[in-house]
Amino acid sequence: GNGCGDCLEVGGWWFHLRRCAQCGHVGCCDSSPAQHASAHARESGHPIVQSFEPGEDWFWHYGESQYYDGPELAPPGSRPEEQPVPGGNVPEDWKSKLHR
Repeated sequence: GNGCGDCLEVGGWWFHLRRCAQCGHVGCCDSSPAQHASAHARESGHPIVQSFEPGEDWFWHYGESQYYDGPELAPPGSRPEEQPVPGGNVPEDWKSKLHR
């Protein structure tokens, strides 16, 4: 998908997106309010994600809390460049809601 599917289901919003290297689930990053990508990693046992942001190709291993050399994933490699950041149903005070 082009956004965090979990956020879209509940009318939420996200800051940046991460894609599961094992199953392709797209979730929001840990700076986002709901942190769906790391929740997916815990619940599914799929610890490796790739950034789903344009121009980024790094991987992260949640279990080891470090960058990782991941596999080449099938396209698309990122959300559409024209999609705004943050995305979804973004509140006016979104900056105050980010996890740091």
